[in-house]
Formats: sequence, structure tokens, C-alpha cells
Amino acid sequence: MQDYYSSCVGTVYQPSSLYLSQFLQSHANHSSDLGPDSEVLHSEPRERRRALVVDDVADVTEMLAVVLTHAGYSVVTAASAPAALKAARERQFDVIISDIGMPEMNGYQLAREVRQLPGYQTVPMVAVTGYSMFDDKERSTNAGFNAHMTKPIDPRALLDLIEQL
Repeated sequence: MQDYYSSCVGTVYQPSSLYLSQFLQSHANHSSDLGPDSEVLHSEPRERRRALVVDDVADVTEMLAVVLTHAGYSVVTAASAPAALKAARERQFDVIISDIGMPEMNGYQLAREVRQLPGYQTVPMVAVTGYSMFDDKERSTNAGFNAHMTKPIDPRALLDLIEQL
């Protein structure tokens, strides 16, 4: 029998085919727009970047996981901050995206704890939250987040932000 935290930490995220097909249809590849003289460049496959998505709302976690998976990330999800800490201790992530308002331990506490872990001092962390008061961005930065986005999240804006970090 798994303990509570183990059951909250997702393994590598595999999006449902329904969500993935809907996402792919709305972001269809327009390679058919290429002319006959267009050259398609192929690069060597590279190791997938690893992302940790933390939110206590399953729909938000799934949406972010689908977006990141489509963008080429290997995604692990966690339903709580303690579960996210467990995942971060077990493997190294290239980016962490976390909600702020969660039970037990909030996202600010999570960011402070993650920054203390070996190898996580400079890993980009993005707060994705419904908190939008005047001091929330400052509180996120002080806790260790590199960026703060207010829900609802524009998937393209999130991916662009991550690439800038």
C-alpha cells in the first residue's frame, strides 16, 4: 500500500488522448503550408526537459501537463507541496510550476524548501496562481519564484516565459 505522499506524486505524466487530441487540433502543425522548395531541418534528438507541475486542482494540473508535454517536456505532477518536495528529492527537474494556495503547505513555503535542496538554487520556478493582489508578485519573488502568472493561464505565454527564464 502506498503512503499518502507517494499516491499524490504522479509518475511521468501521460496526458489523456482526449485532452491531447483537443490540444493538438487547436495547435495544429501547419507544415502543409510549406512550399515545395521549403527545406525542413532535422536535429539530433535531445534529452527531454523535465518539469514538475504542482497544484491541488486536478484540472489545472492536467491542463499544464498537457501543454508542457506537447512542448517537449517530460512532466511529473504533484497534488500537494509535500508531494512535490518528495518528487524534487527523488529526481532533478529543469523547471517547476506551482500554485500558491494549497492546503498543508502553500507554494511560498514550497519554493523556500525547494531552494534549499541541492541542485535547485537556480532552477526556474513559476508561480501560477489565482492570487493577484498588489504584493503577490513580490511575495513570490521573495519566496524563491522567478516569475508569477495569474490564472487563467495563456499556454503560449507560459511557454514563452519559461523559455526566457
